Amino acid sequence: MTTALTADEIERYARHIVLPEVGGAGQQKLKQARVLVIGAGGLGAPVLEYLAAAGVGTLGIVDDDTVSLSNLQRQVIHDTDTVGKLKTDSARAAIVRINPNTAVETHTFRLSADNAPALVARYDIVVDGSDNFETRYTVADACASARKPLVHAAVGRFDGSVTVLKPFEVGKDGKPNPGYRDLFPEAPPPGLVPSCAEAGVLGALTGVVGTLQAMEAIKLITGIGEPLVGRLLLYDALAARFETIRYARR
Repeated sequence: MTTALTADEIERYARHIVLPEVGGAGQQKLKQARVLVIGAGGLGAPVLEYLAAAGVGTLGIVDDDTVSLSNLQRQVIHDTDTVGKLKTDSARAAIVRINPNTAVETHTFRLSADNAPALVARYDIVVDGSDNFETRYTVADACASARKPLVHAAVGRFDGSVTVLKPFEVGKDGKPNPGYRDLFPEAPPPGLVPSCAEAGVLGALTGVVGTLQAMEAIKLITGIGEPLVGRLLLYDALAARFETIRYARR
């Protein structure tokens, strides 16, 4: 893929290019980037929309589910007309409407320890919007092995968290960065953490947290700012409060 920006792209991304921290060089990095998004649901929807709008050159989408009416309260990349369709197809159509310059690669299967390593290796960055611990561990292990940055997030009923995982690098203190298993050594017992179908989730919450994930991905691609490596950003929607917890390699 050529990274030179066309006249149309220069106009489209003008508000990025005028930022000294991004500029034309940063926009070219976005155009060249390949980002894999796990899940086209509540978190994946804003991630995909904002990364497409930002000019990410290739977006991969992993999801084996179809759109249901109950998804539409939070999964804003889908709409009433796509109920019953594959989420990967619905999301791809939405991305094309947002930005026809973004290539979309769909992977309509459930991620597993068998297929994750080869898939993750094809991308530069992975954004995890999955909703279960099994997939989260699988994604984190594959990214660590392939040395790919991972933007992880999770949401509850009215709260969410975001972090960036790069356990294959060392921090400013010379110590290895923590990985997902340093943050969560083992999954909670089955049934302890209810699903959103059981406990509910405020739709706009997934928009806030997913947008934070998109921001971290853009920072990683362009090399600006300080990614949330070794830091867990917590958001309490009811109190409108953000807190940051630092964590380290065990």
